[in-house]
Amino acid sequence: MNLPDSRKADLLMVVVTLLAAISWMFSKEAVLLMPPLLFMALRFLIAGSILIAAGQHQIRRLTADQFRRAIGVGLVFGVAMSCWITGLFLTEHVGEGAFLTSLGVVIVPLIARIAFKEAQPISTWLALPIAITGLALLSLRNGFRPEPGQLFFVIAACIFALYFTLNTRAANTRVAQRRDGSETRKERVPALALTAIALTTVGLVTLTLSAIREPWSPTFMDVQPMLWVWVLASATIGTAGRFFVQTYAQSLSIHSHGVVILVLEPVWVAIFAAGWFGESMSGVQLGGCSLIFAALLINRWSAVRKLILRR
Repeated sequence: MNLPDSRKADLLMVVVTLLAAISWMFSKEAVLLMPPLLFMALRFLIAGSILIAAGQHQIRRLTADQFRRAIGVGLVFGVAMSCWITGLFLTEHVGEGAFLTSLGVVIVPLIARIAFKEAQPISTWLALPIAITGLALLSLRNGFRPEPGQLFFVIAACIFALYFTLNTRAANTRVAQRRDGSETRKERVPALALTAIALTTVGLVTLTLSAIREPWSPTFMDVQPMLWVWVLASATIGTAGRFFVQTYAQSLSIHSHGVVILVLEPVWVAIFAAGWFGESMSGVQLGGCSLIFAALLINRWSAVRKLILRR
């Protein structure tokens, strides 16, 4: 049966959310066996190398400005991923962490408004207080004593929001205004080249932080053969594979509603964490996660509405 490209794109976006969710499991297994920042360095350097090999023709044609913007995106992404993996290392609730990290989607319009003066729809301002209420339920269930892992996830979500904004601006052609009032055209960075450079930059950032903060010992590599399974699975399936499928899906149809489908990621993570690690949530935790998920849908209401009308 031949499916239309728009339907293929939607199905592939579901695959993307599954790949992203399963990557949480691989990452959690890996950080139980090795320093977390060193794991991220290996994961992203391997994934970046794969995508550089695939996108070398695009990379060679980049201008200095395009290359600089791609590295800038990677630097912000690298800081965000460093906070995220620290949160994952510290947390005892992977599913909860996924919902906290997804707050970045809600914060994106706020960052775009503050930093770049972009107008935002009313749904943004409706989603924000709901997301904050969900966050409060997760962090205030025992009084105001948020766990260290929760704090790192929230910090990561805020930095992810800045990364998403910069990544979108780098991936699209736009006209920038100089201080003297003149305009300059900023050419888009091709998706594959942008992803390859950004992921490699993340690997270098986390490698540098690991060298500064973490003790490097070769013994954990010798006695834990499963470690390389988790590292390679995270690099190929959870990183290079995920971004490749996502880029391909977005190329199939300009009408793909991937922005809605991608909010399924924390739901999948919670399901996988329950089956993989035997995690469960209290009623308060479920309530907080439900409010955050509702905020994600409200934040993307225009796309949700289009999806409903199309069906």
